[in-house]
Amino acid sequence: MSEGDSNDPDPESDRINLRIARSFLDVVDETWRERGFNSRSEFIRFALRDAVNHPEGAGVWKDIELSEAQFDEGEGISSDEIRARYGSDDE
Repeated sequence: MSEGDSNDPDPESDRINLRIARSFLDVVDETWRERGFNSRSEFIRFALRDAVNHPEGAGVWKDIELSEAQFDEGEGISSDEIRARYGSDDE
């Protein structure tokens, strides 16, 4: 959206575009629903805040980046493997 767009409900926020593999987006969508977020955007904002506020967790983000590349190549890690690796108790 352009600066000063009168249709923007919140002039203090900006819209961004993000390009990721559809197969990875399917995993993201499954994750936000399982974790009780109201929307994909809410989940992504939470994940970005968490990454900024806890940079020591960058290893997780590197693994996500690697996973996205693997999905692009037709490979990947299941959500069950991710939960096992990082000890998620959101099941």
